[in-house]
Amino acid sequence: MAALAQQYSGLRCPPLSSSPLSKASPLRAPQRTSFNTPATTVVSAVSVSNNPVVRERQRLKEIFEDAYDRCRTAPMEGVSFTVEDFHTAIEKYDFNSEIGTKVKGTVFYTDANGALVDITAKSSAYLPVQEACIYRIKHVEEAGILPGLYEEFVIVGENDVDDSLILSLRSIQYDLAWERCRQLQAEDVIVKGKVVGGNKGGVVAVVEGLRGFVPFSQISTKSTAEELLDKELPLKFVEVDEEQSRLVLSNRKAMADSQAQLGIGSVVLGTVQSLKPYGAFIDIGGINGLLHVSQISHDRVSDIATVLQPGDTLKVMILSHDRERGRVSLSTKKLEPTPGDMIRNPKLVFEKADEMAQTFRQRIAQAEAMARADMLRFQPESGLTLSSEGILGPLTAELPAEGVDLIDIPPAEELENV
Repeated sequence: MAALAQQYSGLRCPPLSSSPLSKASPLRAPQRTSFNTPATTVVSAVSVSNNPVVRERQRLKEIFEDAYDRCRTAPMEGVSFTVEDFHTAIEKYDFNSEIGTKVKGTVFYTDANGALVDITAKSSAYLPVQEACIYRIKHVEEAGILPGLYEEFVIVGENDVDDSLILSLRSIQYDLAWERCRQLQAEDVIVKGKVVGGNKGGVVAVVEGLRGFVPFSQISTKSTAEELLDKELPLKFVEVDEEQSRLVLSNRKAMADSQAQLGIGSVVLGTVQSLKPYGAFIDIGGINGLLHVSQISHDRVSDIATVLQPGDTLKVMILSHDRERGRVSLSTKKLEPTPGDMIRNPKLVFEKADEMAQTFRQRIAQAEAMARADMLRFQPESGLTLSSEGILGPLTAELPAEGVDLIDIPPAEELENV
């Protein structure tokens, strides 16, 4: 019986080639099984079912068949990254590369010619140095463009050699500059503009990074374009037209607005611009005022150069202000604690300037009050009625406390430069 069983034995369980585990650990079934009698068959089946190796192979087969069915019926079941997530990721890294489109990116390299910017495109974009700032710079780092900077750029072109995009910050800054100028015009404020050029009609000044035109008719002085070059002028906006790239400015309006704030008797800081035989021209915040030789000191000044020099800084008091003609008369004589201090000790005069000016204004106020009282006292007898300027003309604070000084008026052609 044993010999017959050996003759018909030799059945093997074929390996599951599709299972990775079967390749790593080749499993073998029992070498011999007898099929001669039912008892032998039952014994063989029981021995197979009790074999742990066979049970493991059967379990792996069931897992494989289950996975195969799920792949056919529900391929995305249990997957965290869905199709919607895939489309969202594509939209995140896909952008419109047309000229004028704004993109955000991170600077990762700079050199003398510009900067490379990562804008999550198929290739990096380039920011030329001339497109890095509204002002002229030699290196992008002068505009604060360093590796790691995350900024919004605008696409202005494409490089035909490698299909990389060309970016610009300058275009965005221009839009912001025009918006700022419109705001300043609406607020009617005074700004500073540096003169960078000129022609026969006027000068060109830079304001907020934009080049504006100042006609000579809108300049308060008789200076030429060459004389004004590289100087800063107080300006006001006359016209702001971004569509026409037209920016017109006025120095006269700015000066008139500044002069309106000059009160008679107020003390201001000035700089000596030039000396003349009859006095000195003083720059007081962009306005030229005349310090007449008779208003320098109570003591006689025979030579102005012995007291003042061009470039000197000093405190002066406003004596009078002709807004229509743009003329301002100044005095240091009224600020002297004692007569002659401006010649002997000018430092003391500047230290006591505010105190002396306050005393001067009080004396002017008293003189005005007395003059009005006199007019009211004589009014009933004369039958005169008071006008807005009074009987004796306008009462202003232009009257000096010691009386009216006799001042030599300089020639008209000289005063035109005031």
